[in-house]
Amino acid sequence: MADSVVATATEQKQQQKLVARGAPKAADANPQRSNGKGPKGEGYDPVHHNDFFWSYTDEPHCSRRHAIIKAHPEVTKLCGPEPLTKYIITGVVALQITLAILLRNTPIFSWQFLLTAYVIGATANQNCFLAIHEISHNLAFRKPMPNRFIAILANLPIGVPYSASFRPYHLTHHKSLGVEGLDTDLPTTFEALFLDSLLGKAFFCTFQIFFYAVRPVFIYPITFTWLHYLNVFINIAFDGLLVWATGSWQPLWYLLCSSFLAGSLHPCAGHFIAEHYIMTKPDPTLPPSLIPETFSYYGPLNFFTYNVGYHNEHHDFPAVPWSRLPVLRKVASEFYDDLPQCESWVGVIARFISDPEIGMWCRLKRTKGGRKVGTFQWRDEDL
Repeated sequence: MADSVVATATEQKQQQKLVARGAPKAADANPQRSNGKGPKGEGYDPVHHNDFFWSYTDEPHCSRRHAIIKAHPEVTKLCGPEPLTKYIITGVVALQITLAILLRNTPIFSWQFLLTAYVIGATANQNCFLAIHEISHNLAFRKPMPNRFIAILANLPIGVPYSASFRPYHLTHHKSLGVEGLDTDLPTTFEALFLDSLLGKAFFCTFQIFFYAVRPVFIYPITFTWLHYLNVFINIAFDGLLVWATGSWQPLWYLLCSSFLAGSLHPCAGHFIAEHYIMTKPDPTLPPSLIPETFSYYGPLNFFTYNVGYHNEHHDFPAVPWSRLPVLRKVASEFYDDLPQCESWVGVIARFISDPEIGMWCRLKRTKGGRKVGTFQWRDEDL
């Protein structure tokens, strides 16, 4: 299907290339789709999704990073903050506040309100989501604390405080990719079981912003610090000031509606699914092969989303900012050109919902590895 994840008939040839570049061998990786037998089940059911894919080795990004640095040591010079980020954040926040004020007398269910919230507001708030994602890796400023504060600024148009809590969960996602009980990006068995239908998947895609907001709390708690309380206080104070200054609840509803639509059936929301869902099932007649678990998208929507589509590149080098990820891909093209890609975020959403062989089971999980970041004690390198 042209507008979904691209899978070629040359996977074995690609695997040989990947092995030569530092990726684990297929026999070593041994990812399996259990047939209702838990993590150690043999094979997988190609039609009825009754368990996740399981891998018993480390995630591939660390080994590929070492291989790329060995082949192209100059890529390390790409690491470090992007000065442009703080100006983009300031501009987008100002845009959303301005629109919220201008819509103070516009009925919520009018076409003017809803169209503005979907086309401009949702795109702008998705940009804010991904600004916070970018800042979580300290890529706006060199020192940690300015990054924490500008993340709170980027959080203002979203309407709900979350930037301080997002960071430890996201860094754990990187250090524990696919590890059950640590990676909160993974759907739970409960979600996969009860949403394993066309209507269930449509419900998930429509309300996925709530799944990503609530799921981490049920997986494991994090320690609240003064920064979390500051984030909550500033966001609530900003919401109250906006309502008081305009004499209307409409501006706040505009921001909340923009946030909901940004994580719903919106073109930019396709990245949530495209990044790690396995959209092409492995051939069950073949020996176990390396199943890609991260997918990149190189289309035009990256312009609005801090190049988050360059997701393999981002996981390989989290310290490379959004503006230099295309350079990384160009320099190390032999490592990325053969990897499966996503051609369309819109197409991914449509196929995820409509294809009965694709669903929330289509994620790769691990039973061990990784570690939590910032749950009870922050390490110096986590700051």
